[in-house]
Amino acid sequence: MRNTISISPSVSFVQGEGQVTRVLGACPHDCPDTCSLLTTVENGVATRVQGNPDHPQTGGVLCNKVSRYTERTYHPERLLLPLKRVGPKGSGRFEPVSWDAALTDISARLKAIAVRNPEAIVPYSYAGTMGQVQSESMAGRFFNRLGASFLDRTICSTAGGEGLRQTLGGKVGMRVEFFAESKLIIIWGSNSIGSNLHFWRYASQAKRGGARLVCIDPRKSETAEKCHEHIALLPGTDAALALALMHELITHDWLDHDYIARHTVGWQSLRERALQWNPERAAVICGVPVEQIKNLARDYGQCLVNKQAAAIRMNYGMQRVRGGGNAARAIACLPALTGAWRHRAGGVLLSSSGLFPVDQAALQRPDLLAGRQPRTINMVTIGNDLLAETSPAFGPKIEALIVYNSNPVAVAPESGKVVQGFAREDLFTVVLEHFQTDTADYADYILPATTQLEHWDVHSAYGHTDALLNRPAITPLGQAKSNAQIFRELAAHMGFTEPCFSDSDETLGRAVFGDKVDFNELLDKGFTTLNLPDAPYAEGNFPTPSGKCEFFSERLAAQGLDGLPDHLPNYEALGTSAEFPLAMISPPARNFLNSSFVNVKSLRDIEGEPVLEIHAQDAAARGITSGETVRVFNQRGDYLVKAEVSARARPGVVNGMGIWWRKLGLDGTNVNQLTSQHLTDLGRGPVFYDCLVEVAPATQPARQIA
Repeated sequence: MRNTISISPSVSFVQGEGQVTRVLGACPHDCPDTCSLLTTVENGVATRVQGNPDHPQTGGVLCNKVSRYTERTYHPERLLLPLKRVGPKGSGRFEPVSWDAALTDISARLKAIAVRNPEAIVPYSYAGTMGQVQSESMAGRFFNRLGASFLDRTICSTAGGEGLRQTLGGKVGMRVEFFAESKLIIIWGSNSIGSNLHFWRYASQAKRGGARLVCIDPRKSETAEKCHEHIALLPGTDAALALALMHELITHDWLDHDYIARHTVGWQSLRERALQWNPERAAVICGVPVEQIKNLARDYGQCLVNKQAAAIRMNYGMQRVRGGGNAARAIACLPALTGAWRHRAGGVLLSSSGLFPVDQAALQRPDLLAGRQPRTINMVTIGNDLLAETSPAFGPKIEALIVYNSNPVAVAPESGKVVQGFAREDLFTVVLEHFQTDTADYADYILPATTQLEHWDVHSAYGHTDALLNRPAITPLGQAKSNAQIFRELAAHMGFTEPCFSDSDETLGRAVFGDKVDFNELLDKGFTTLNLPDAPYAEGNFPTPSGKCEFFSERLAAQGLDGLPDHLPNYEALGTSAEFPLAMISPPARNFLNSSFVNVKSLRDIEGEPVLEIHAQDAAARGITSGETVRVFNQRGDYLVKAEVSARARPGVVNGMGIWWRKLGLDGTNVNQLTSQHLTDLGRGPVFYDCLVEVAPATQPARQIA
């Protein structure tokens, strides 16, 4: 057998009678790790997807989900032809149609609406792919040229992101690889083993080197089990905990006064605020022992005393509540108090995405708006907005929805209203998809999209600082087309003649970073590391207006908001409702990623059925046993699920593991039947973990249990 020595973008060798190639790519999914992939292709068929061993951040290791990517690509239910609805909305009845017929009809329908008001047309997309090409490049150009409504893409991370922006100046932080050198690691709102596997490798390395690991999470996750300590606070109380830590740092003088004086803004105001939050007060609000707060503050403060690095790894679970933005702000203040930023292994990391020089204007071409300023629809409130009539405040009724890279019927909150909106017979809906999802069931047209193994893309990351290239490993299956190609062809059918609509996917890829990243290196290696300092904020230089860590934000104060971080109680705080006495969070099931992979049989077999974790104390009070079907309910709806009496749930909090497709659930619903369309304090994000419910055996009518 002939073979090459090193892995190049496409290594070919002869095996038996056929040809085998290995193609470098990148994982497209909504995960901090953004792994470099190595796909083995035999005679044109992808036979294996594995982690690229030459990429340090991936290290040849993939999660269980993506390692089964060939099962997803070659799934027997993969959509390979354009489909047109022939049954009632939601029935899932379609017939094949040619691409030309589909695009001709779609363009005619959109043109007719646009004549009246193009803002009646709404795109709906998120992170089905994180690639810069197949997400919002050609799609952004199309909707800008059309003059469609803007979409406020807030469903995941905007509260925490805005909290960082107001404090540190953007989605920036320490480099993930240096967590391996930290002596204290606080994992805050993250089940890293399930959702940030490659960070966990660095944390484990630090642990072997003597570091102390503390997990802060309402749920006793797999990560919490592996840490030295688990602080199981109540949902939505993270800011109270952070302020109490500040209180202890101040009262014990575990402070880097020089760093505070030279590299922060608003210290005296923050000091006054924090001194109102003694550990006893926070312990009551957080529902944790006061000694846990004091001990964590001592551990954090002693890192300053001993000149050791202390690092905080936040993730987005902690900001999916009313006060999520303030919580992120409060946590982001902590490293500046102790000068943790002086160490390359110290500081905080929530997202590194702000470090990437993505040229969004080159990709999406806002100049195509030609001066128009369309309204903005928030994707979190799509349930309400699809049911809204034309009004001066709202604008035109939504008449058309183009969905790509998302499954809103499953993932958007208060899904009873979302379904009601998608079921409107007068709503024209087009869905670009790999599978017939819950959302696709309500489409007028389903257009088959390529998977990551079949198209070009370029990726930034939000958990490390490497840019990656994805090469197509195989020819698109059936008649599937890339997202960019679909919008390119739709633009042609609409009569858009601007030259930018002729840019190929590879041309778009070259525009992602412009000349700020070496595209030839991406072609050669599949990845390249951004040129950044090891300890970027050791001497301040934050990307804020002041260049300092802003404890007090003048920008927020100018909006009439509190310039300091504070604890804001949940909309639905535990103890405020006798009718719905349990708080519910809905963390991801380990073998799914949002609603992706739910239809991959091998992964669904591992998950079994939709599960609600409930503490033994709460189960006993309701006569509930493990394995029993229960009804979870509140004022927004009911949800049938299997109960699992589990130590992973703390008293008073149930964990509705998600996100299952509704049609694969026990009664055609999922956990988002219960979540609300309220928005966060900052960033206009969702409050999925700010939700009160009651639980009862399914044999008892829910409305008689309260």
